[in-house]
Amino acid sequence: MTRGLACVVGALLVAGSSLVFVPGGVAAQGQASDPSAEGAPRTPWGDPDLQGVWEYWTFTPLERPDELADTTQLTAEEAALAAQQASEQALAIDTEGPAPGSTGAYGQAVWTERARAIALTQTSLIVDPPNGKLPPLARPETNRMAAHRAAGGRPVRSRATGIGSDAAEDRGLAERCIVGFSTGPPMLPAGYNNNVQIFQTPGYAVLAVEMIHDVRVIPLDGQAHLPDGLDQWLGDARGHWEGDTLVVETTNFTDRVGSFSTTSVSWGTGEHLRLVERFTRLDDATLQYEFTVENPAVFTSAFSAEFPMNRSDLPLYEYACHEGNYGLFNILQGARIEEVVAEGQ
Repeated sequence: MTRGLACVVGALLVAGSSLVFVPGGVAAQGQASDPSAEGAPRTPWGDPDLQGVWEYWTFTPLERPDELADTTQLTAEEAALAAQQASEQALAIDTEGPAPGSTGAYGQAVWTERARAIALTQTSLIVDPPNGKLPPLARPETNRMAAHRAAGGRPVRSRATGIGSDAAEDRGLAERCIVGFSTGPPMLPAGYNNNVQIFQTPGYAVLAVEMIHDVRVIPLDGQAHLPDGLDQWLGDARGHWEGDTLVVETTNFTDRVGSFSTTSVSWGTGEHLRLVERFTRLDDATLQYEFTVENPAVFTSAFSAEFPMNRSDLPLYEYACHEGNYGLFNILQGARIEEVVAEGQ
């Protein structure tokens, strides 16, 4: 394997990567093309029809690796080979067994997407800035980070990681079943359950993500956003059509979420976040997804990412995060038992 391809494989294993699905095998997919001349299919009331279940998994990383700084595109062969090798490395964890002292877990092929060796030919999901990287942090954010650390890291805004086990609020938002680790908004593929179902009615679009089964109901009638100070975990979304593209602008995020988050990392707070998402039906099997994050209090400039979602013929099942879930209870109970044992020594 050449050094360049080795760099690609390493990049594909980075958490927070993203997505596309070809059943049962290895695949590479290029950047999505413009909609066909025939235009998108239409609903009975005349809007472009985006309805269906769309899935978004890929080994392609969020940010372009340094070793590929001057490379925006791989060949289809390079992407397919890198995805296969990345998948093999991820699945090798199953053969090594649980770490000493741990209870183990489900195999990677069972509960993650990593058996599906798929990667885009684009070298990062981020397409702007042109270097494929997140922009530098703004000075207000570096100051906020310092104050947040000094305050003990609370409130916890990360998705799947926490800061301890003193209380439930010390665990990540996804562990508490508040927001998913891959569902955003914006959506970023990771781990498993990388699916969204889109419904449409006259005047509304609905996004139902599989993880935590969160639902975003988006008015398309031009109504104003909620008043300042009336904030929500998923923000307040308003949509409109630009040609065949559904444009969704979301504001009014609570400051209890990050301005932008991957599975394990969170930047800033949602207090001043303006998120713009674009959904374009390219053909019967492909939906182009784009998003732009704007928050001058956190990042020195806006940034954008894009990737295709693929139609799935499978139904979307309810993800009942709390039902029969003893994980959080056991984490806290185990910590209390450890404290009692330590006190008795």
